[in-house]
Amino acid sequence: MSTTPQRPLPSGFGAASTADDVIKGIDLTGKVAIVTGGYSGIGLETARVLRAAGADVVVPARDTERARAALKGVDGVEVEQMDLLDPASVDAFAETFLGSGRPLHILVNSVGIMATPLHRDARGYEGQFATNHLGHFQLVSRLWPALVAAGGARVVAVSSRGFRFSPVVFEDLHFEHRAYEPFAAYGQSKTANALFAVELDRRGRAEGVRAFSVHPGMIIDTGLAKHISEETIRAAGAVDEQGRPVRDPSRQFKTIAQGAATGVWCATSPQLDGLGGVYCENCDISPLVTDAEEAAWRAGTETAGVLGYAVDPEAATRLWQVSERLTA
Repeated sequence: MSTTPQRPLPSGFGAASTADDVIKGIDLTGKVAIVTGGYSGIGLETARVLRAAGADVVVPARDTERARAALKGVDGVEVEQMDLLDPASVDAFAETFLGSGRPLHILVNSVGIMATPLHRDARGYEGQFATNHLGHFQLVSRLWPALVAAGGARVVAVSSRGFRFSPVVFEDLHFEHRAYEPFAAYGQSKTANALFAVELDRRGRAEGVRAFSVHPGMIIDTGLAKHISEETIRAAGAVDEQGRPVRDPSRQFKTIAQGAATGVWCATSPQLDGLGGVYCENCDISPLVTDAEEAAWRAGTETAGVLGYAVDPEAATRLWQVSERLTA
């Protein structure tokens, strides 16, 4: 099977499409889905929409009480204990799920933290890289038998246009030898999410496991931006003069329903049958940004696209090997 080209289909959907729009007419009865972060922001909307389409949905959460409260209006979603920063917790969740004997058809890695102050996990790993990438890497590795057993599974890694802030700096992943910069750390982790999907798809496609990474858009009211100053948020144009979120999907400023759409499309759309290993946004495969286009692309938020370093197969393979060592 050849590599899927990094270019739009086109899908017929767009930046303003919602999760309900893209899943319309799709029946997930008998399918099993796990959504990390499925109790807040776009993760909650993803869990709601998958459940409404008939899927059995499992939401792992560090704070199960909070998760159950948030999911109160979504009947039939299972909540289980898991902390992505705690390897033993990830293993325990995976063992419990595998013990149920169920296949896993959809895994949406939606948990994410952004531009946090420097913190490290118990292993000394930088917190954004450990949470956004390594925790999900370990989860997928442990759940592999269930993904294969589905006979056709999809893994969706929620990345971000934030990959533009940094490639993966293999020489200093954990900011041990360079000054810590919150957005550089965030960018590295989001690039890692995109590279993870490239290599996972390469390794899994023969067994029916396909992977995608997605940019949901800029959704300012999910709680993800809690560590970012109001000044920075205003400068980005994400809020108006009254401090209210700007809604303009043509400039990537989206509602939660619009933000969840691309991930749901990647997880469920028959348009993507036989495809994978690509970065997507606005409910379609993103085009590759050329060297000549990069300056203009970086200057605005309107133009879709992904930089080559975020989908580079050699970097993806290297990251996978490094991640295996880091998660033992």
